[in-house]
Amino acid sequence: MLVRDAMSTVVLTIGPAHTLRQAAALMSARRVGAAVVLDPDGIGIGILTERDVLNSVGLGQDPDAERAHAHTTTDVVFATPSWTVEEAAGAMAHGGFRHLIVLDRGEPAGIVSVRDIIRLWAPARQPAQQVPAQQVPA
Repeated sequence: MLVRDAMSTVVLTIGPAHTLRQAAALMSARRVGAAVVLDPDGIGIGILTERDVLNSVGLGQDPDAERAHAHTTTDVVFATPSWTVEEAAGAMAHGGFRHLIVLDRGEPAGIVSVRDIIRLWAPARQPAQQVPAQQVPA
């Protein structure tokens, strides 16, 4: 199986000046966990993930004041559509991240996530067994 078979071709792109709130709203609306940050005058191509937004908010930073560029990962590992899914999973496991930007001819063509790979590797979905909910102390 190749990355092209697993990747999402819905690529949310934002600029470095987007606020974290704007980025989070766009990610939520598109139901994606990452945005490609395009900064042709600066870092080039980076990635902002839901974890980056969560870390900022957890630190008490204002999502209306914080800009994407301050939270963008710029030392990105890129995949190509012809990588195997095993290569992508290995890169994610080695780097400790959950999303890979897929470049085709130097342009973002998709994003492959851990979830995308699991969907390929997991057997056909079966109805989940009901497990009693447990209370978690506050």
